[in-house]
Amino acid sequence: LGAIQNRLEHTIANLDNVVENTTAAESQIRDTDMAKTMVEYTKNNILAQAGTSMLAQANQSTQNVLSLLG
Repeated sequence: LGAIQNRLEHTIANLDNVVENTTAAESQIRDTDMAKTMVEYTKNNILAQAGTSMLAQANQSTQNVLSLLG
């Protein structure tokens, strides 16, 4: 009976380690996904700002041409 109890305790300890390692791995994956999401968001934000700036410059150029003609 003592041998069975020792095996069960050893198995429980191993399962505790598996749970802890799995939780740590999941946390690391979630952190990586969050960082990737923030990089993608920042990239898209920069592209949107660049597009807006280009449109503003194009509009300004058109206004300059119209003022020269008028």
